[in-house]
Amino acid sequence: MREVMRQDGQVTEWVVVMRFAVEGDRAVGLTEALPSLARLLGSQPGCRGVEVGRASDDPSLWAMTSRWTSVGAYRTALSQYDVKVNAVPLMSRAIDEPTAFEVLFAVDADGERSASGDLAGDASTFDRSR
Repeated sequence: MREVMRQDGQVTEWVVVMRFAVEGDRAVGLTEALPSLARLLGSQPGCRGVEVGRASDDPSLWAMTSRWTSVGAYRTALSQYDVKVNAVPLMSRAIDEPTAFEVLFAVDADGERSASGDLAGDASTFDRSR
C-alpha cells in the first residue's frame, strides 16, 4: 500500500490538474506537445505519474493530471532547467485557475486513506482578483 499521509496525519500526496482550452489548428500542436510534457514531468523526482486526456463531449478541452509525493516535489520539478525551458511555455497556456490539490481522501485497490490537510496558514487570505 502506498503511503498518503505522514505519521502526523498530514498529506504527502498532491494532484496537479492543468486544463487547456484549444481550438482548431492549435489542438494539433497540443496533441503533439502534451505527451512530451508528460514524459518530462513524469521523469522528475517525486512524480508518481502523469495522464493526458481530452473531454469526450468537448474536443477543445484537454487536461493533464500529475500526482506528486509533495507540493515541494512539484515546485522543485518546475525549477529544473529542462522543465523551465521545455515545459513552462506550454504550461503557461493552461486555463488560469488553481492547479495543485492536496489529497484528503482516496479509495483504490489498496483500500481507503484520508488525511486532515496541510494548507498554508494564510491560505484563506489569498486574493485571486490580482
